[in-house]
Amino acid sequence: MQAPDDFNPLAGIAEFLQPGLRRVLAPNPSAMTYRGTNTYLLGDRDIAVIDPGPASEAHLNAILESLEPGQRISHIIVTHTHLDHSPLAAPLAARTGAKIFAYGGPKAGRSFVMSELASQGLAGGGEGIDTAFRPDVEVADGEFISGDGWQLEVIHTPGHLGNHIALAWQDTCFTADHVMGWASSLVSPPDGDLTDFMAACHRLRSREWSVFHAGHGAPITTPAKRLDWLIQHRQSRENQILTALKDTDWTARQLAERIYTETPAALLPAAERNVFAHLVDLTGKKQVTPIGGLSASSVFRRLQ
Repeated sequence: MQAPDDFNPLAGIAEFLQPGLRRVLAPNPSAMTYRGTNTYLLGDRDIAVIDPGPASEAHLNAILESLEPGQRISHIIVTHTHLDHSPLAAPLAARTGAKIFAYGGPKAGRSFVMSELASQGLAGGGEGIDTAFRPDVEVADGEFISGDGWQLEVIHTPGHLGNHIALAWQDTCFTADHVMGWASSLVSPPDGDLTDFMAACHRLRSREWSVFHAGHGAPITTPAKRLDWLIQHRQSRENQILTALKDTDWTARQLAERIYTETPAALLPAAERNVFAHLVDLTGKKQVTPIGGLSASSVFRRLQ
């Protein structure tokens, strides 16, 4: 895996990745987006724009200026509806006439347990949802999106967000925010569901890939190794939670304070969200139980 400082492209410049594929970095670096959102241009004549990115006039112009003579944008594909990935889809469609493809609107693919938590008033945390997003064409798991000289297989990969998809292009996969090389994916209820996330990791791991192109950061040239790390990382965090609950009942907040001992106080709310995601997953696996019903403030007790 590349060290973070090895990936520092210029925003707004179309960079060649492999024949038929270029990347344009959006100008939205942050603690959540790393250097910025990766927008991918796939094709030689009919161009698919994968993840147009945040609301940015500069990035919109950069995408349009990246077109070479004889090229047109024929498809706009959104992997999920976080604010750093989807808001530019509508302005780009208005400028090009291309249709927008996605799994669905902001709540599409949300699991039952996350829908229940949302109905109780639990709000999303982290990256923000593009609540206005609506695709022109809804795509389902296993469907294909095709253009002149290219074809993408839709793989529904919920977990980071219920409507999250990956896109298989032969043995290359656009993994968006499900698998990234610079950090592990954020899973924050009720937007994110760890049970779904782990299932999608195992599903991707069952196939042979040459490279992952993620929503942020450099290409991942050892996809199987990265997936193994992600799975092990989550299993290790689960073990820490179960160990902490061995003799005492705790809330997600209390567990986060005990597990993330070197985390700055300002980042503890995100750590708490991560712990709660694990606790919901462990509740589903009947390894812990929330006392008095499942909520973000519940006290949890270990069952095994």
